[in-house]
Parts: sequence; structure tokens; C-alpha cells
Amino acid sequence: MLEKVTYKPIGIIHTGFRDKRNAPIQGVFAKDAKGVVEVFPEYAEGLKDIKGFSHLILLYHFHLADADTESYSLTSKPFLEDEEHGIFSIRHFKRPNPIGLSVVRLESVRGNRLEIREVDILDGTPLLDLKPFVPRFDNRLEAKTGWLANPNLDWAKGESGKHRSE
Repeated sequence: MLEKVTYKPIGIIHTGFRDKRNAPIQGVFAKDAKGVVEVFPEYAEGLKDIKGFSHLILLYHFHLADADTESYSLTSKPFLEDEEHGIFSIRHFKRPNPIGLSVVRLESVRGNRLEIREVDILDGTPLLDLKPFVPRFDNRLEAKTGWLANPNLDWAKGESGKHRSE
């Protein structure tokens, strides 16, 4: 069994969100939330042909969760929910491995800087990888959404993290 896995950032994500309480719950609910992905110069060549895609998948490290890494629980109450669920059925940042995934809209490419929208990521977040979102590969129209299928959660659209207590 592997003892340790190490990744190095390929860039930094810049946004106007300095605190999780001000960040959107999900980027898809924040159409006007803007940011910039700065890919480090040594990886910039890897951006060739990226501008032909409308959306990107960003994989990143929840850097502000580092201090709390040891304090995660295998069950937790998600934001705006009264019931506990397993950590692998929610999108909480306190996880065994604090890795985040977001789908963002690509607005423009300027050298090694990608201007994005629909972002829900905190400023200064280390970027681990990015990939094009390809609907033909990434959409699963038959996918089930488990406990998130609850129609009472629809009111959460557009809510920011301002109500978060954690």
C-alpha cells in the first residue's frame, strides 16, 4: 500500500473570494462569479488548443483545509442540510484528501492566464490539474443524485457560503 502521494501545483486560482463564507455554494449557481487561472510558465505550453473549449474541469487542493485535515469526519451535515451523510456522498472540503473539483466556464485565454466564470473557489487555491469538459464524455444523463434529489434543496441556488458555520 502506498504511504504517501505527492503532487505539485501547476498554477494558482485567483478569485474575489477570500473566505468560504462569501464563496458560492456551487459555481453553476454563480454565473457572474469571475476568476483567473494562472498556469505557471513551465506548464503554459500545455494550454495549446484549450481556447476551443467552453468549459474546464479544475482539480485543486483545498489549501485552507490543511490545518483541519486531521479533523475530518466520515459523516457530516452538508451546508443547508439537517441530516448527516457520508463524506463520500457530499462535497465538503474536510476530507481524507482535501482535493476539490469544479467545472468552470472559460471566457478567454491570455498567455498563461485563463479568465473564467461560474467559479466557487477561494483566492490563492493551488491548481493541481485542468482538463477540458467534454459533454460527450463527461455528461451522464442517466445519473442519479441520491439524497440531493430532494426538491427542498432547490432554494439553495444562488446562496453564498455566508450562512456556513464551519
